Amino acid sequence: MLGGVCLHTGTIPSKTLREAILHLGGVRHRSFYGKGYSVKENVSFKDLTSRVTTVIQKQKDTVAVQLRRNGIRVVNGHATFEEPHKIKIVDDQDQTSFLTADKILIACGTRPARDPNIHFDGKYIVDSDQLLNLEEMPHNVIVVGAGVIGLEYASMLSTLRNIEVTVIDQRPILLDFADREMIDILTFHMRDYRTKFRLGEKVKNVYLDEKKRVVATLESGKRVIGDVLLYAVGRQCNTDQLMLKNAGLEADKRGKLSVNERFQTHIPHIYAAGDVIGFPALASASMTQGRIAACDMFGAPISDSQSDPNLLPYGIYTIPEISLVGKNEQQLTSEAVPYEYGVARYSDLAKGMMLGDETGGLLKILFHRETLKVLGVHCIGESATEIIHIGQSAIALGLTIDYFGNYVFNSPTFSEAYQMAAIDGLRKI
Repeated sequence: MLGGVCLHTGTIPSKTLREAILHLGGVRHRSFYGKGYSVKENVSFKDLTSRVTTVIQKQKDTVAVQLRRNGIRVVNGHATFEEPHKIKIVDDQDQTSFLTADKILIACGTRPARDPNIHFDGKYIVDSDQLLNLEEMPHNVIVVGAGVIGLEYASMLSTLRNIEVTVIDQRPILLDFADREMIDILTFHMRDYRTKFRLGEKVKNVYLDEKKRVVATLESGKRVIGDVLLYAVGRQCNTDQLMLKNAGLEADKRGKLSVNERFQTHIPHIYAAGDVIGFPALASASMTQGRIAACDMFGAPISDSQSDPNLLPYGIYTIPEISLVGKNEQQLTSEAVPYEYGVARYSDLAKGMMLGDETGGLLKILFHRETLKVLGVHCIGESATEIIHIGQSAIALGLTIDYFGNYVFNSPTFSEAYQMAAIDGLRKI
């Protein structure tokens, strides 16, 4: 399965689904033509997934070409450790072969975690891998789990007309690593699209009633009823299938492996990267982790900025999308850092007006009140995951906020929000 979870069941399919929903649902044009506007009436799951299938195939072809171009041998089959330096491979014909190596990288990814007390039938009760296989468009969806995956799918589905979504999570707040203002805007927008939130609630059991409706009973005694339930409570690493003990390795209860700053496990010649080492579990970060591990294996130079967590951009592909890099206000407050911030609202940008932004889009720059150095950038709205890299570069280069105020940005663009936010911030000091 070249490309792994990212290509087949995770990042690429879910983000392609998001683009299909934005297009067919007419979301970007509703401020001009009304909330009921859509490009196609009665959008089906087949309409949405046809685009997903095309993109996956093109990406698979691209990955295969890149591997061939770089002279990488691909061996298909189920791999397990036979010894610390020896891998056993069983192919789909039950033929066994062995590989030995001086260095080994574990990047086997994850699968959706499942509650053993819930029966997943793939039709009414599904995990994130099964969601795109639905044959009929539901009218009422229950999403259990308000992490990144759960919120992304909840916001996508609620954006389609005639779908009501209920999000259940036992945690009292959403995405505690994100800026609170961004989360407030997201939840306001999702509620505007008929999403209900049941936070601080734990699911006791899930079953199908006599009408083939999914019923989720909560520990508080409440009942939530829907056509489909999406279970999105974390992920389980696939390391349990590798016979790690034969290599002298041991994973935690979620299957995660511990590594150092060069992504080395405690067995020096074995490295691990991607979801198998836990947070942030992003495809973009995983590729960099693998690159750092490979460089360390063969003695190639590694830039300190490659592994600096403060320079890692996060992209959360909800509708509207959220992106962030650097510190947030909660962190700076707890660290007693004297900071100020500047804000630019999409509703004040010509580009925002042209595209009819009605999501409350916003860009916030956090900076040191005395040195003026940029400490963090947070954005919600159209193209947030694109323009965040300007802030990433500013933090990496140690720039001050007046850089944005003094330089020319193309107009009309979302990027000029940086200039507007900088001017707003500088006014406060």
